[in-house]
Amino acid sequence: MAGVDIGKEPRVEILGPRERDLRLDFLRGLGQWMIFLDHIPYNVMSWLTLRNYGFCDAAEFFVYISGYSIGFAYGPAIRSGEMVAAIKRLWTRAAQLYVAHVFLFLFFTAQIARAARRFDNPMYKDEFNVAQFLENPDVMIQQALLLKYKPVNLDVLPLYIVFVVVAPLILWGLMRRPTVTLVLSGLLYLVSRTAGWNLPSFPDGHWYFNPFAWQFLFVFGIWCGFGNGPQIRPWVKSWPNQTLSWIIVAVAFVIAMSWNFEALWGLVPEAVGKVIYPIDKTSLSPLRLIHFLALLTIVVKLLPPDLPALRSRALHPIILCGQRSLPVFCFGVLLSFTAHWILRQVSGGVAMQIFVSLAGIGLMIGIAWVATWYRSLPTLFTVPVTMPVADEPAKQPGESKAEQPEIVKASV
Repeated sequence: MAGVDIGKEPRVEILGPRERDLRLDFLRGLGQWMIFLDHIPYNVMSWLTLRNYGFCDAAEFFVYISGYSIGFAYGPAIRSGEMVAAIKRLWTRAAQLYVAHVFLFLFFTAQIARAARRFDNPMYKDEFNVAQFLENPDVMIQQALLLKYKPVNLDVLPLYIVFVVVAPLILWGLMRRPTVTLVLSGLLYLVSRTAGWNLPSFPDGHWYFNPFAWQFLFVFGIWCGFGNGPQIRPWVKSWPNQTLSWIIVAVAFVIAMSWNFEALWGLVPEAVGKVIYPIDKTSLSPLRLIHFLALLTIVVKLLPPDLPALRSRALHPIILCGQRSLPVFCFGVLLSFTAHWILRQVSGGVAMQIFVSLAGIGLMIGIAWVATWYRSLPTLFTVPVTMPVADEPAKQPGESKAEQPEIVKASV
């Protein structure tokens, strides 16, 4: 499963007077589109995503940006002593994500079960890991609520929920010892890969995204967004680092091409292959991490925060999807299975692959627009707070309306 960004950026204006960084929304929205395309099996449009051109994909960008957004948004509150308020906001957000995950789980499994029964095709149940749920729903629902059972494509939200829950501890560490906190995160990454630490899944196995390994990208993102990013920006943009980054990206591109084209299968020497493989995603292989950092270095150079294109109408649909990433992600998961079903039951041709991909992206933009419109609706209105009927004073003959007890009004 490709990763997604799935978490919505915290509302910066409440916790600190910092201007919204549209680069985060742009990259998050672009990642949402890539996630949707990658979730459709055998889709020619997935050639427009990162995963075919290197070691990493949208998952790394999602985790990093999620961390950066938290550091960027909550940094001012932590520095001004509003730690309790920040914890409340973060844990409230985690609860919202948990509820969203539960509802997405129910809708997703119902969608797959209906397709399997309607078309008498058990492949859907096996392919998306819901067969056991349909056989033992009582047990599997309990495990799903514990985040131990996850169908295919539902691994991202549980990872993000765990990260948001522990984010206050990370922010506390960064406030006092930022370098030590980052180093400890790196050590946890290395130890988890060496010792095989991971969280268990049900009925067997482990989390597809190992939280002990992927937390390093999340912590690094918070570290940068917390205010440390500007300190390393001159080095990131320096020509030696940019040159090295382009070399890493080019080498990763060549190796990735050798996986996809038979004529290039012998391009990577066997001795090199023994050193670099496997490039696992579950525990965030060092090569995936290095490739992501190289891409991030290039993005920082090519995408300044004041780029006029970020405020253009052409990029607005992508940025809108990034700003409303939670509903867009959940809707995109359901759309990806619908697209997969169409390609299986109707037509799997290239034209249909392009059509369902573009239609799905269009619907994702639509749900982002609806979510934005809904958030713009007023939420405060005035209603009378009336006394119980038995306690209301009786109106005396000849008493005018002006002499009646005043009705108190409150905002709800």
